[in-house]
Amino acid sequence: MVSIITPCYNSEKYIETTINSVLNQTYQNWEMIIVDDASQDDTYNIVSRITEIDTRIKLFRHHMNLGAGAARNFAVNISRGDYIAFLDSDDIWKHNKLSTQINYMKMTNSSVCFSSYELVDDNGNPLNKLIEALPDLTYDKQLKCNYIGNLTGMYDVRRLGKAIIHGIEKRQDWIMWLNLIEKAGHAKGMKDSLAYYRVRKEGISYNKLSLIRYNYRVYRFFLGYGFLKSLRYILIFLVEYFFIKPRQIRNL
Repeated sequence: MVSIITPCYNSEKYIETTINSVLNQTYQNWEMIIVDDASQDDTYNIVSRITEIDTRIKLFRHHMNLGAGAARNFAVNISRGDYIAFLDSDDIWKHNKLSTQINYMKMTNSSVCFSSYELVDDNGNPLNKLIEALPDLTYDKQLKCNYIGNLTGMYDVRRLGKAIIHGIEKRQDWIMWLNLIEKAGHAKGMKDSLAYYRVRKEGISYNKLSLIRYNYRVYRFFLGYGFLKSLRYILIFLVEYFFIKPRQIRNL
């Protein structure tokens, strides 16, 4: 079984589309754990109605906003699946995402896997951009820049255990994949495009200055690097993010 982890906050505009992309999967042995992080809109009521139709969707609610990281941790902790996958409340999976990825992981005997994905705008319209997954991702490469689109990532719980990351507000997914790759030795990337990532202006990846600031905090405080080493890795990150990573982007 696959446990699908979905934190959400004020996602009434997107959450039903996201859930439908899971309901439409060709692979049906899953549970979807949705943690509403004290939304102030109609998100909770929308999801609550859907849970009455399909009991594989499980809804939990924080009564105060704790952040996506805390919501993910809660969901991972109570998950029951052999695999864990992630899908944020505004992103979309293609119908064959789970079946294709599980078959690939079995075929390659891999414990951590991710795939290529496409970009859409806030309204779900195609931006005609494909982000290609690296075929083989090492810890050192991931340390320079996050190369895993979280909406495509999946890992084998039986081999690696549950990855729960505490003590960091932002970039929690990057740290999680770093830890998992360190345990597994590497991550396998699939050429297949299996998901759609919604580009939103309020996202951290859209705000480059915030991204740099939070990356520095990861190096300095979470990984425990000294000031000079953290600064060095920020410079490496800037080169990787602005000059090397863009080579993965293909026009459709």
